[in-house]
Amino acid sequence: MSDDKKYWLDNPNNIRKLIIGVVIICAGLLVAEFFYEKHAHFAVEHWFGFYGFYGFVVFIGIVLIGKELRKVLMRKEDYYDE
Repeated sequence: MSDDKKYWLDNPNNIRKLIIGVVIICAGLLVAEFFYEKHAHFAVEHWFGFYGFYGFVVFIGIVLIGKELRKVLMRKEDYYDE
């Protein structure tokens, strides 16, 4: 059965627009950091761009831990057929 329906993410131009939109939003949030006062508990939280950097590092850590956890939890493809 062939699915000839085109979805909006099948078009490379739409993917490019989506990426540009995300980059613009991230840059806007980074610039917005100049315009509010932080009420941080730790000194490191006052660094410029700390929350974005911290979030990215934690995201990478979760992905890497998930890859290793998959090796422990993964079962054979026919596990339930036995």
